[in-house]
Amino acid sequence: MRPPRPLLIVACAYVAAQMLADISSLRIVTVAGLAVDGGTLVYPFTFTLRDLVHKIAGKEAARVLIFTAAAINIVMAAVFWLTARLPADPTTGPQIEFGQVLSPVWRIVLASLLAEVVSELADTEVYQRWVQRMGETRQWGRVLVSNGVAIPVDSAIFVVIAFLGVLPGEVVREVFWANVIAKGVITIVSIPWIYMVKPAPLEEIYPGPGG
Repeated sequence: MRPPRPLLIVACAYVAAQMLADISSLRIVTVAGLAVDGGTLVYPFTFTLRDLVHKIAGKEAARVLIFTAAAINIVMAAVFWLTARLPADPTTGPQIEFGQVLSPVWRIVLASLLAEVVSELADTEVYQRWVQRMGETRQWGRVLVSNGVAIPVDSAIFVVIAFLGVLPGEVVREVFWANVIAKGVITIVSIPWIYMVKPAPLEEIYPGPGG
């Protein structure tokens, strides 16, 4: 059976947002007076995008998407690392800017990947339990509750692994709370998205406790 067009669009958007967030996380910026990693400008949307995939195609599809995006990001970081270390063509100059900007900081890559996988899997489980209990009612709640669990988990894992011992403790705490606040705001803004896609039949994607 051909997958529905909304599923393809949302899944591609999820992977793209993950990649953009991992690249942007290499820089700490200031937003509204708070220190945040650049990935915070994009990454929060992935939680609701994951929820949309879950609604359209079910829990297993969401889990496959999470692990696939993580694998793609690992490959992306490896390609950037290799490209930055290969000798530049002598006729075009040293081209050191590429390595300065995109060569991965492996500690941040590890932090991003671990935070993404753990938090998105947590999001998946909470979302699944909500739907099994509530069915198709209060769809706003499945987004709000699942993201509300996943966001602090994601922020804590990323900030601790990426920045603890590297940045001053005050900055680390600021980055954590800025992440939580920004992701929370974006979650609220993105809640209407859940009503824009149609679910697969419930008996196919929400088989119950024994499924």
